Amino acid sequence: MTTSPVVFATPNDLVSAVGASLPVTEWMVVDQQCIDTFAHATGDHQWIHVDAERAETGPYGSTIAHGYLTLSVIGPLVADALSVPGASSVVNYGLEKVRFPAPVPVDSRIRLSSTITSANKVAGGVQVTIEAVVEREGAPKPACVAIVVYRFLD
Repeated sequence: MTTSPVVFATPNDLVSAVGASLPVTEWMVVDQQCIDTFAHATGDHQWIHVDAERAETGPYGSTIAHGYLTLSVIGPLVADALSVPGASSVVNYGLEKVRFPAPVPVDSRIRLSSTITSANKVAGGVQVTIEAVVEREGAPKPACVAIVVYRFLD
């Protein structure tokens, strides 16, 4: 089963969508290859992320994903939940708040639930704020909670 995104024809249609929950995305697996690739791309090779043997005796019993790796998948997951075909482009405008309440151990499955919290016309398009919650399967706390800001350009 694949998540079907909510479709808004144009950026202006987002203005009336404040309060709308977006579809919960499909699960994605965060495996060691994903973690190692992120470590290589960012230069963050801390043992808790990349040294499986040492991490077994660490606080989580295995390697864990970087918090910023978890944060970085929000963009693609939002794109799985929200489509605006009439936008000429979508720009990641920033973040208002980010927290990492719980770790993502290797081989965890994560997904995104999200809500549009504001949408305002700006020069050239619409600025949209989304509350994004990355949950880990079976975990009592989310892995990441963030307020993300995008600009959907005309």
